[in-house]
Amino acid sequence: MSTTGGPKDRDLQLMAAPEKRSLMLPPKPPSSSTSSAIVEYTPPVFKEEEEDIEIKLRRIIDNVPVRVSNTSGSSAGSGSGDFHQYRQMRRKEQDRLARMDVDYQRRKEEAEFIMRREERLKAAEERTAKRRLKRQKKKQRKRQKKSITNADGEKNKKEESSEEEEESDNEGPK
Repeated sequence: MSTTGGPKDRDLQLMAAPEKRSLMLPPKPPSSSTSSAIVEYTPPVFKEEEEDIEIKLRRIIDNVPVRVSNTSGSSAGSGSGDFHQYRQMRRKEQDRLARMDVDYQRRKEEAEFIMRREERLKAAEERTAKRRLKRQKKKQRKRQKKSITNADGEKNKKEESSEEEEESDNEGPK
């Protein structure tokens, strides 16, 4: 057999892979100091959050392998192992959906619990504030009553002392 250099059945053909370019950034034109372009190229300015997301996306695309789980031949008929593959894929999908449902229910219950807890705390705070106000009013009334009795007591003492002075004034020079 002679080789012609062309690809044959079951031969491998090597091709140069295209260069990986960034997804969101436009290609950078070659820099030339004597550019006659009307508009100069300026790379886009990202906010910090956007730049972080860009970097994460690039890292994910570069590092995460693409997996093809359903690999079946291109022949017309199905073999004896296809049913077992189907059952396995179906079971995995059912397990995934069940985990998603359980996770959803857990998050929903947690959110409801947090909401009920906040309502209870708010109601307790309102009751506490109402009782605090009641205690403060009671204290204020007690202070006012005490100050009134003190003021009345001082007034009575002053009146008694002024009456005594008047009596002594009346009795004195006779």
